[in-house]
Amino acid sequence: MPVCDAPFVLAIHGGAGVIEPEALSADEARVIHAALGAALEAGHVLLRDGETALDAVEAAVIRLEESPCFNAGLGAVFTAEGAHELDAALMDGHTRRAGAVAGVRTVRNPVRLARAVMERSAHVLLAGEGAERFADGLPDLERVPNTWFGTPARHAQLLLAQAREAAPGGGLKGCYFGTVGAVALDRHGRLAAATSTGGMTNKRFGRIGDSPLIGSGTWADAHCAVSATGWGEIYIRCAAAHDIAARMAYGEASLAEASEAVILGEVPALGGDGGAIAVDAAGHLAMPFSTSGMYRGWIDRHGQRGTRIFRD
Repeated sequence: MPVCDAPFVLAIHGGAGVIEPEALSADEARVIHAALGAALEAGHVLLRDGETALDAVEAAVIRLEESPCFNAGLGAVFTAEGAHELDAALMDGHTRRAGAVAGVRTVRNPVRLARAVMERSAHVLLAGEGAERFADGLPDLERVPNTWFGTPARHAQLLLAQAREAAPGGGLKGCYFGTVGAVALDRHGRLAAATSTGGMTNKRFGRIGDSPLIGSGTWADAHCAVSATGWGEIYIRCAAAHDIAARMAYGEASLAEASEAVILGEVPALGGDGGAIAVDAAGHLAMPFSTSGMYRGWIDRHGQRGTRIFRD
């Protein structure tokens, strides 16, 4: 495609509700801001040079998967069995093509496998052993031992989650956040979204959340692109990402109105919380969240960029 002078937009997230302000040191915050900035730059370079929104969101998410700051790829949370099962999805709004994987254990960058499912298979979602076998046929896809994804901090989170679960009144609170994602509008007016996650700390039974489910945690069409983060079970029940697009398409809501109605209305009404990033075809951005914070970054249609953790 020829490069044009049209504006482009990119937004990323690294999870909502992942930490409380008083628990984050200045040094830790600097590392997180740097990781968000690196992911923004990975997508920005492609969009600036006229590449597609799909390429940009994949590149941004790969950088986030490579950072131990976030619950995706390196730094993924542990399951109850002490392993890692990763999910990812990617969707092209122009064609409505999508690819997703769930429960993968040896693919270094699950978002790359999700794109391969979209482009090199007849399917949308592959899970578990089937996704691993599909990856076996892709020699250009890097594989790692399952232990590669773990970090001491994530293992400590597992032990804490298991202790909380064993205590009277224990539950899921504080165990389900941490996802990465990106949404983009390219110079050609096309939208795309991608999401990747290690899932829920201490998860069991091959649990799959909203991230790889097209319409729940990930969606892109001609109206908007959305990547969500929060309690996956609630986002699935709300079909949260698609609901935002539907409110725009059928109810003529703005991106901000639709995003806030779902993320600050529908999700909390079912007992959940979290956030989302979204961009529409005109380049408007929305990044609502109902938690104490959401790791996020953006480059808007005027070229202004920033990264934030909390509300300030």
